[in-house]
Amino acid sequence: MLLTGNLLQTSVLFSEMTYLGAPLSDRSSEQALISDILGGNTAGFESLIGTYQGRVFATARKYARKESEVEDIVQEIFIKAFRKLDTYRMDAPFEHWLMKIAIRTCYDYLRKHQRSRIASFTDIQNEDFDLLEVCGEDTNDARHQREAAKALVHNLLDALKPAFRLVLTLQEIEGKSVKEIAQLTGWSTALVKVRAFRARKEMRKLLEKINPDAY
Repeated sequence: MLLTGNLLQTSVLFSEMTYLGAPLSDRSSEQALISDILGGNTAGFESLIGTYQGRVFATARKYARKESEVEDIVQEIFIKAFRKLDTYRMDAPFEHWLMKIAIRTCYDYLRKHQRSRIASFTDIQNEDFDLLEVCGEDTNDARHQREAAKALVHNLLDALKPAFRLVLTLQEIEGKSVKEIAQLTGWSTALVKVRAFRARKEMRKLLEKINPDAY
C-alpha cells in the first residue's frame, strides 16, 4: 500500500538523516553499565548517550527542521531516558526501549508545536512539486532539485496532523511495519492502520490540490 510513486521516490532525500547504527555493543556489558548507573554511577550515562546520540538525532531531524529544535528534542529524550531508566527491562535491547521514548517525544513535539496547516500549505509551490517528476535524473542541477524536493516533502508533512505525519514517516520513509509502529507509539495495530489510511487519504488531497492533472 504505497502512498504515491512520486512521493515515495523522494524518501531517498532523507537518507542523509538516517542513522545506520553504531557497531553492536556487547549486550551484557551494556546491561552491566545500566545496572552500574542505577546503582549510583550516574556519570556512566554519558556512555549510553555517546552510543545512541547519532540514532536519536537522526530520528529527531525527521520531525523538526531547525537544528535548535532538534537539539531540544534530543535533550528531552535523554532526560526522559535517564529519569525512567529504572523502568527498563533487561530482557529487551536497550535501543528498542530508547527508541520508544524518542518516537513518543517527537510525537509530543509535533502536537505541541503544530504549525498552521494553512500556512504550511501555502508554502507548497507547483513548480517545486514538478521537481518530484525529475528528481533522481542525471542533470547538472540535481543537487538543487533534491533540495527543493526535500523542502516540498517537509511542507507536505507539515500540513498533516501530527498523528498522520508520524505514521507516514514511520511507515513510508522508515519502512516500519504496522506491528513495529504500534510498539513504538503505544497505539493498537488497528489504530495504526486507521491512521495510516487516513494519512494517505489526506496526503492525496493535498497532492490533488497542487497538481490536479497528475492526481
